[in-house]
Amino acid sequence: MNKENKGRLAVIRVRGIIGVKKTINDTMNLLNLYKKNVCVVVPDNEIYRGMIQKADGYITWGEIDDEMFNLLVEKRGEEYKGREKDKKGKVEYSKFVKVGDKKIKRFFRLNMPRKGFGRKGIKIAFSKRGALGYRGDKINDLIGRMV
Repeated sequence: MNKENKGRLAVIRVRGIIGVKKTINDTMNLLNLYKKNVCVVVPDNEIYRGMIQKADGYITWGEIDDEMFNLLVEKRGEEYKGREKDKKGKVEYSKFVKVGDKKIKRFFRLNMPRKGFGRKGIKIAFSKRGALGYRGDKINDLIGRMV
């Protein structure tokens, strides 16, 4: 998944789908964040950082370590059973990620976090003790409570 081995970012959708602007909703759909409490792991590059910046009012994100990524794949990784290519064999689909010898879907469905997101709720930034925005390494604690 990360060819440059720069690092990975875990992105979790915190807020629901009602009342979201179309451009922001399209960006979250491109990130495979269709519902609340869905997590995706993306490479850390400029393209994904721009998409994350656009949807910042509805998501929380940070750097995920290898141990937590392996736990996510083990506990919440759903096997991809669809086709890898189209009927003619010309177009390859990118709906899955290969981890070891398994093909898993690009997103992980998580539970609500034990003890909640934050003291002030899901409409306030993480820096102000809420749930939204950049968390840094503390995203691993949140994912651990949601798995």
